[in-house]
Amino acid sequence: MTNLDKTELLLLPGKGSPTHDLTITIDISVKESGLVYIQLVLSSVSLKMIKAVLLLILVLVAMSSTFGKYIPKTGKRIPQTLSRGWGDQLIWAQTYEEALYWSRSRNKPLMVLFHLEDCPHSQALRKVFSDNEIQKTLDEDFIVLNLVYETTDKHLSQDGQYVPRIIFVDPTMTVRGDIIGPYANRMYAYEPNDLKLLLSNMQKAKKLLKSEL
Repeated sequence: MTNLDKTELLLLPGKGSPTHDLTITIDISVKESGLVYIQLVLSSVSLKMIKAVLLLILVLVAMSSTFGKYIPKTGKRIPQTLSRGWGDQLIWAQTYEEALYWSRSRNKPLMVLFHLEDCPHSQALRKVFSDNEIQKTLDEDFIVLNLVYETTDKHLSQDGQYVPRIIFVDPTMTVRGDIIGPYANRMYAYEPNDLKLLLSNMQKAKKLLKSEL
């Protein structure tokens, strides 16, 4: 838990109010989950101050919702525009070259997902791609890249340039052509009912190849 702020406010009563001061101690803290906790300690409460206190609480609630929304698990801001709807909480590489660099430097396998925005098959797969287990595994164990254009690496289109298709690359920069989907004519294609196989293939990709020195 991280303490954000601790503030004391002294509110003086207005004319005609009882001669009691209102002291408010505010302690704001954020847990690792991103939830914000606000603790108010009131002393010498005056009935005339209740309205002001309620207004202050409303402001703090609005602040807490803002803090909770913009603090991701990793503590970094997420480039959501790169997700294209495939997982806003994931940190997506921008280019194939960047993804390869991240994969090698962090020793994590790379998942490359080819799709098109107006392709109905891509849209159908994207809807189920938000599965919690897939998202969690990708977040913790993979470098991720989604592309709406082809690369110059022919190893990423061994059996054609169809979409959607998912290809894994080892940190040794070896394209895992052996990790295929269920379709003989589109070896790297997956459909919405193929999530179980996709998860199994992700586990295969996590078993890294040995680097030949």
